[in-house]
Amino acid sequence: MPTELIAALMFGTLLMLMLTGQRMFGVIGFVAVVAALFLWGDRGGHDIAFAQAFKLMNWFPLITLPMFIFMGYVLSESRLADDLYRMFHVWFGPVPGGLAIGTIVLMVLISAMNGLSVAGMAIGATIALPELLKRRYDKRMVTGVIQAGSSLGILIPPSVVMVLYAMIARQPVAQLWLAGILPGLLMAGLFIAYIWIRCRINPALGPALSEEERASITKAEKYRLVMAGALPLGIFFVMMVPFVLGYTRLVESSVIGALAAFMASVLKGRMNRKVFETCMLQTLSISCMFLWIILAALAFGAIFDGLRAVDFVRELFLTDLGLNRWEVLILMQLSFIIMGTFLDDTAMLVIVAPLYVPIVRMLEFDLVWYGVLYTITCQIAYMTPPFGYNLFLMRAMAPNDVSLADIYRSIVPFVAVMILGLALIMAFPQIALWLPQTLYAR
Repeated sequence: MPTELIAALMFGTLLMLMLTGQRMFGVIGFVAVVAALFLWGDRGGHDIAFAQAFKLMNWFPLITLPMFIFMGYVLSESRLADDLYRMFHVWFGPVPGGLAIGTIVLMVLISAMNGLSVAGMAIGATIALPELLKRRYDKRMVTGVIQAGSSLGILIPPSVVMVLYAMIARQPVAQLWLAGILPGLLMAGLFIAYIWIRCRINPALGPALSEEERASITKAEKYRLVMAGALPLGIFFVMMVPFVLGYTRLVESSVIGALAAFMASVLKGRMNRKVFETCMLQTLSISCMFLWIILAALAFGAIFDGLRAVDFVRELFLTDLGLNRWEVLILMQLSFIIMGTFLDDTAMLVIVAPLYVPIVRMLEFDLVWYGVLYTITCQIAYMTPPFGYNLFLMRAMAPNDVSLADIYRSIVPFVAVMILGLALIMAFPQIALWLPQTLYAR
């Protein structure tokens, strides 16, 4: 049977099984193992999954995954993020659109402590959304702000999605995380600039705090909030500064972050048995899910390596269609956006990474830079109708007077801003590559 027909049959079977609603890792792993047995029989086929399992268990940086997930859930469940938002509420309130700007800053900080977009969405919808609506902010703007801000969770380190990409693309996690910092801050800056300009033009979209409210907040209250909000920031710096200076490796830094978050919640009196059990169960659940997904992805990719399906795709793009390398790259990004309307980021990566990563390497693009592009494209796909992941999360958490049509309309300007950010990083790769290259050159 021709290689391209086998590859097409694997993809077709994968998509059909996904429609049954089965677990993603089970579908991918099943197709990989069955294909291996069909192609190489009992002698070699059954060894592929076991070989990938040993490769996974020997990957030392994987220990960072449960550490960062635990740290994020401690900060979320113990409500330490509430202090941050109250601080931004007071300090940004006098600016038109100030609370929305503060929400974006909050999302950046939550992203830097969690690595999952769903955590930012949950915190934004439960803490920021009611406050913004109470302050008469435009409902379409604020739902867009929370969706866009929460999407930064998969770009700013410690991004869990980048851990998955690092394993599949065989790239250093630390370099990928460093590469995500400046693009993440760029994206947040573009969001803030859009909000500020929009609210300057039309102040009714994001009214500033009134004179009476500002007068009622004493200087002592402002500085107390600064001290309370500085605690989560301190956790991040305690974790990242030794790593950036070279005193610790990534694994040790993740342990420092988890312990610092736990101790902070204890000192604030917000850690109890219920919170601890919730954090542990959520950490175990998400860590196991990602382990199974990575294992299935590695097995699926090993089949494609054996089939040399990459050669077929390369011939299709470069010879049959006559595309140059930038046109191929743009087509790959467009395919992620299309798939993102009905798949999540991990599913997209697992399905196409075995094909795309070797092509990116062959086209002589930097795989760390491409990992940032993939992650930003996932952010856009999260917010793209009709089935963007964040759209339905927002609908589930928003009040009843915020309709799905409102949520769809709210993301249009933010998607445009994200496409602008993606174009800037594609045109100027050093936005992503400067920091890892500079630090690793030392």
